[in-house]
Amino acid sequence: MEVKLAEKAISGDEEAFLSLLYLHKEALYRTALAYLKNEEEALEAVQEVTYRAFEKIGTVQKPQYIKTWLIRIMLNYCNDTVKLRKRIVTDVNAHLQTGISEDYTYLEVEEALAQLTEEERELVHLKYIHDIKIKDIAEMSSTPEGTVKTRLYKALRQLRSFMDGKGERRHVR
Repeated sequence: MEVKLAEKAISGDEEAFLSLLYLHKEALYRTALAYLKNEEEALEAVQEVTYRAFEKIGTVQKPQYIKTWLIRIMLNYCNDTVKLRKRIVTDVNAHLQTGISEDYTYLEVEEALAQLTEEERELVHLKYIHDIKIKDIAEMSSTPEGTVKTRLYKALRQLRSFMDGKGERRHVR
C-alpha cells in the first residue's frame, strides 16, 4: 500500500502525498525531537520537511524507499539546524565580547536568549542566525532602520547584562 501511495505522490497526487506524510509523521517527529531536543523546533522541522518533500517528491527514483527518503530530508534539516545553533553561539559570543570575557556554552546562550522578549529574540535570530541585514529586517517588519538598530542594541545589552550577572536579569534601559 505504501509503495502505491508513493507512486501516486511521485506522479503528482497531492492526496497520496498527504497520506504518506500522515503515515510517517510520527517517525519524522521522533527523529527531529531526538536531534533537536526541543518540541517546538521538532514541530517546525516536520513542517519544513513537509514543504521540502512536497517540492521534491517528483525526484524520488524508488518509491519503495519513500520513508528512507523522508527521514534523510529530516536528518539533513536537523544537521543544518544543529550547525546553525553552533554558529549562533559563536556569533553571539563574538558580538558580545565587548562586554563578556568568557566563552559560553550553547545552553548558557540559550538561557540568556530565553530571557529576552519574543521581539528581542526574533531580532537576534534574524540578525545573527539568519544573517539578515538590518535594512531587510526593517523592511520585513515595516519599522525604521534606526528603530531596528536601537532594539537590537538593547537586546544585545540585555544578553550581555544577563550573562555578566551569571543568570540575574537586570533591566537595562
